[in-house]
Amino acid sequence: MTAQQSTQLLPTLFDDLDTDRCIHVLHLGPALPETVEFFSGYRCKLYFTDPFPELPLQPDPERDVTLRDRVASVFELPAGAQFDLCLFWDLLNYLGEEGVSLLCEQLQPHIGPHTRAHGFGVHNPRSPQRDCRFSILARDSLRVRERPVRLVGYAPLSQTRLKSALGCFEMKRSVLLADGRLEMLLGARS
Repeated sequence: MTAQQSTQLLPTLFDDLDTDRCIHVLHLGPALPETVEFFSGYRCKLYFTDPFPELPLQPDPERDVTLRDRVASVFELPAGAQFDLCLFWDLLNYLGEEGVSLLCEQLQPHIGPHTRAHGFGVHNPRSPQRDCRFSILARDSLRVRERPVRLVGYAPLSQTRLKSALGCFEMKRSVLLADGRLEMLLGARS
């Protein structure tokens, strides 16, 4: 199933963005054609990392692999890249508290004082799992596709626990959606 969804907070991600220079965008999910086409209207460099096939991110004590090691291997980021925008989509719902903290730790060297991010959390951690892939149609519109297989590792955090785990980001705004999800606009923590 594919649906179009309006978004209240995504447009603010692009407000005050210096479009005279190349912007750097980290997209955590599959590279979908609508998103690539949307960003073709900007001078930008897109970094796609799709961690969803690697879920759940768990340590492997038999191989002496910690959760920190797993996060570092899944989120290999280009040396020296400084992201202006990060698109988390619903990934934070699949990492658990320690995973979110470790992701932010991994992102920290790539976050500048004006970096912004967008994603979806849940208002209530008991909210049902929705396995979706997201792409950008327009500044105020997303395409949401059902994933062909159910994702493993759904462990959404309460808003309070998520705020605490987001080390390098702070929640600037959030909007409760009709289906119980929370659309979030994040900014670099000062």
